[in-house]
Amino acid sequence: MILAFQDGIFGFIKGIVSFLYQFALTLGGPGLFFIAIADSSFLSIPEGNDILIVILSTGQAWETMFYYATMTILGSVTGCILLFTVGRRGGRFISKRLSDKRRGELQQAYDRWGVWSIIVPSILPPPTPFKIFVLWAGMFRVPYQRFILAVLVGRSVRYYMWGALAVLYGETARHFLEHNLKFVGIILFAILVAVILTLILIRVRTKQEKLI
Repeated sequence: MILAFQDGIFGFIKGIVSFLYQFALTLGGPGLFFIAIADSSFLSIPEGNDILIVILSTGQAWETMFYYATMTILGSVTGCILLFTVGRRGGRFISKRLSDKRRGELQQAYDRWGVWSIIVPSILPPPTPFKIFVLWAGMFRVPYQRFILAVLVGRSVRYYMWGALAVLYGETARHFLEHNLKFVGIILFAILVAVILTLILIRVRTKQEKLI
């Protein structure tokens, strides 16, 4: 840690992240839980949860993977609740730093898409700025139960997917994740957009048929 600090602030942060990785790998499930809380609240650990789930789940039984992924999901939801609470209580402070136009656009997006505006970013890996969506959800006073359910669904899709790939493909999944996480994020985003558009089209056609 001292050597990392001598390399500058970025080296110091890198040293902290490395320490947290070892912490999680040593403790297993509880380590994943606390890392996920930190990453989803006030400390960013890019790709950390995804890679840790794959590392710990590789070569393990499905029950073990489910345990690791579940601990990560619960930790992430807890961290998001903390950040969401900050956004809700400090909503006026945050709102003052946004232009009226920008604030109106964000409010309109939440009013139009509802929980999807939380679910989609919670599934996508970095560089998606998920913390911003959490703060905005708090600022716009999204109901706690709806927010928690949305994050729970999104994080479950994301982390159980990586856990399943680790069990099925082992080191291959780990290597692919470490080198193609952004590409995976783009693919997931495209799939989610296609699903949402399909649901919208089905809803529109259903309304039109009822009118006829």
